[in-house]
Amino acid sequence: MERIRNNEQLMAEIGRIAEVAGYLWTKGWAERNGGNISVNLTDLMSDVEKALPALGPAIPLQEAMTALGGDIFYVTGTGKRMRYVAQDPFANGSLIRIAKDGKSYDIIAEQLVLPTSELPSHLMMHNYLRGLRRNNKVVLHTHPTDLIGMTHCQPFLDSEKITRTLWSMIPECRIIVPKGVGIVPYEIPGTLDLARATIKQLEKHDVVFWEKHGILAVGEDLIECFDAIDTLSKSAQIYFSARMAGYEPAGMTDKQLDDLVPAFGL
Repeated sequence: MERIRNNEQLMAEIGRIAEVAGYLWTKGWAERNGGNISVNLTDLMSDVEKALPALGPAIPLQEAMTALGGDIFYVTGTGKRMRYVAQDPFANGSLIRIAKDGKSYDIIAEQLVLPTSELPSHLMMHNYLRGLRRNNKVVLHTHPTDLIGMTHCQPFLDSEKITRTLWSMIPECRIIVPKGVGIVPYEIPGTLDLARATIKQLEKHDVVFWEKHGILAVGEDLIECFDAIDTLSKSAQIYFSARMAGYEPAGMTDKQLDDLVPAFGL
């Protein structure tokens, strides 16, 4: 795989994936093999690289991903720990190529590492967003303790309520997560039902909370997806800090939040 290693743009993006995986681990958001990452790398690869031979037989998909035919993704591996992805992304993830008809995929580099069990869900989201012509390249799923804690509280299982609460803790949250957050009621992890429910929330949001499970962010850039979740986590910490001090935090007023819209072009 020397050709892959010599592709500077591609390796820089793989390095960013390793960087974010390390952040997820050090923040305590990636216990054991918790969380997963997929990034569309198609635009960073030459035609020769896209045509690399498969390392094993084609693996069928549960649903055809017709908008993704021929695309190449880096995907973290099933059962792999983020702390190890950070150290060696190719030993703990793989490059996969979606078949032209979208019905299967091949693993093309570097090792025969099977992708996360949530790959069908990731691809469904990529496929859906491509269909909307949104320039989405990233699906990032992780387990921030404070944000998951909020989904154990019934009032916060309302998108408007949790969005307003988190936005009001710090101005940057309104600025960095301008579409607010969606909520998906609890579903069994890794199921297509969870993916379909998430896709409905992606109609309006770039960040979705999975009740009692975790958080998912989509976007053009992996670092920006991480930053969105990190900012939401900071807001949750401010909220809980005020509650621990014995007070319900007042939060920013509606006017203070509204004033951010023209000031930052939201």
